[in-house]
Amino acid sequence: MRCGAHNGPGLGSVDDGLVIDLSALRGVIVDPNARIAHVLGGTLLGEVDHAAQAFGLAAPFGIISTTGVGGLTLGGGVGHMTRKLGLSIDNLVEADVVLADGSFVTASDKQHPDLFWALRGGGGNFGVVTRFAFKLSPLSTVIAGPTLFPIERSAEILSWYRDFIPNALEELNGFFAFLTVPPGPPFPEELHLQKMCGVVWCWAGAPEEADRASAEVRALQPVLDGIQPMPLSVLNSAFDELYSHGDQWYWRADVVTEIPDEAVAAHVQFGETLPTWKSTMHLCPIDGAAARVGSDETAWTERDGGWVQVMVGVDPEPANRDLLRGWCVSYWETLHPYSAGGSYVNMMMEEGDDRVRTTYGANYDRLAQIKGEYDPGNFFHVNQNIKSA
Repeated sequence: MRCGAHNGPGLGSVDDGLVIDLSALRGVIVDPNARIAHVLGGTLLGEVDHAAQAFGLAAPFGIISTTGVGGLTLGGGVGHMTRKLGLSIDNLVEADVVLADGSFVTASDKQHPDLFWALRGGGGNFGVVTRFAFKLSPLSTVIAGPTLFPIERSAEILSWYRDFIPNALEELNGFFAFLTVPPGPPFPEELHLQKMCGVVWCWAGAPEEADRASAEVRALQPVLDGIQPMPLSVLNSAFDELYSHGDQWYWRADVVTEIPDEAVAAHVQFGETLPTWKSTMHLCPIDGAAARVGSDETAWTERDGGWVQVMVGVDPEPANRDLLRGWCVSYWETLHPYSAGGSYVNMMMEEGDDRVRTTYGANYDRLAQIKGEYDPGNFFHVNQNIKSA
């Protein structure tokens, strides 16, 4: 199935098979009284932001608005609002699904609850979702933006961030990143193409409390302070132009619950050697509201807090694919011993059955049973595949 075509390993396409392209099945209907958004299966994140924002409402999604709602949601959905509102799947209340045998069902807590459980993190293994219904929350303006620091301070800043964010108010989200400053506005020309570290912040609490929430980070004296009021849709689309369609991508991910000093040192080593100016590493928090859901309440099992740690090699030049892969795999292999074991299925390559099983942990056997009920022949297998029990 293809929705937004943002899949790193290319699982939105297949040779000698069938691609079900949902990109023309797009639309959003917002019920502002019930605070529900009905979202067709090919819709992009930015289209939901646009429709919900008119009513002062929002749902938690990712960090690039051209991403497809379907792929992001079915894999979990980590983004700027995770600490305050949880994962995308934690706000999913209903889904219309076309099954492998061609039949059509609606899954929710009351109808096909086992399928609904599996859809919340189980990826594209169980059917084609033609409509999602999301719970919306009141939210209009956020106080958000990046703070950047010289790469030479990366050990200091990452160590500070590691200790700061788990104890911060849940209204404050921030993902740490190694990056190269893009060569264009709004970044000052003197910073263009400099390797840096930083945090992209999002305060979703009372605006008058934003300065107090960000006081400690400003005390670190970043070389760039981009924190300012903006609609959530602006924040969610900030990286769209930077990461347009057509680039070469290779990524690896882990879930980490701790970042010891040895891991900090290893991060610094690879952060200083980003292979291309679009390559990056993100540490995205998954604590707060996301950690208050039980590990067996959805297919997504990583509910102990911490971060999704993603290494990403990106470049428009196909000839650099081995460079991207080599850096990314070396980075991942060096840091993997410090991980909790599992990954984030939206940020996995084709890494084998054992890696899929480890990622779902104690939930894998139940997922395999549900797969056996709804897709016993493994018709939907171009994905992070769960084999039928």
